[in-house]
Amino acid sequence: MTAASFIAIDQVQLAMPPGEEQKARAFYADVPGMMEVPKPPELAKPGGCWFASGSVQLHLGVESGFGPAKKAHPALRCRDDGTLLQRLRDGRIEVNQPDDIPGVRRCHVHDPLGNRRELIGG
Repeated sequence: MTAASFIAIDQVQLAMPPGEEQKARAFYADVPGMMEVPKPPELAKPGGCWFASGSVQLHLGVESGFGPAKKAHPALRCRDDGTLLQRLRDGRIEVNQPDDIPGVRRCHVHDPLGNRRELIGG
């Protein structure tokens, strides 16, 4: 068996409860300015929404019995983390900035669905 030759993460699939697309759009499109990407028709039937920024894609898929991810999270590297942090604070989103990894600027936020996200300064 040979080792896989992964070169990048194509997208990250995250869970969301049914009917909360507007909350997701308000957070992912309005605050960090991600662009909503149309889902293929067959995948759009159960709901959810997809977002992109540069080569980063986040897909939010509806999960019945949804429970937010409080610990597990994607970490997104940000080109202008200072501006993004200000936009989060202006949007009254709680920002936790640990100082536990030397030389790394990072913070944790929770989207309005309760899922944790890590943002890392570029």
